[in-house]
Amino acid sequence: MHQFAQERDWEQFHSPKNLAMALSIEAGELMEHFQWLTETQSRNLSDERKAQVGTEIADVLLYLLRLCDVLQIDPVAAARGKLALNAKKYPVELAKGRSDKYTELHGSGETSGKDPA
Repeated sequence: MHQFAQERDWEQFHSPKNLAMALSIEAGELMEHFQWLTETQSRNLSDERKAQVGTEIADVLLYLLRLCDVLQIDPVAAARGKLALNAKKYPVELAKGRSDKYTELHGSGETSGKDPA
């Protein structure tokens, strides 16, 4: 991505702000493919729709990698760190089979139906 942007003299446009905005926009375009689908439909995409989703996933990934490059963040190290943090926030014995946010896991024990973050 660095070389690709450099060859096109796009570094002038690739501020962290602009890249984060572009990343968000591409994530929105990814979500459009799932808008109004049922859970079952979202799991059973046609080959054509899956190819379109793959293109949007590529856009999201490429903007994310470019943002990491500009900010000098190792995305793999950041992901590993986040997984380690989440392992502490969501211990298996409390979180298994539940979608509660970590702040709720130590509370009443009721399932909220929210996805973990």
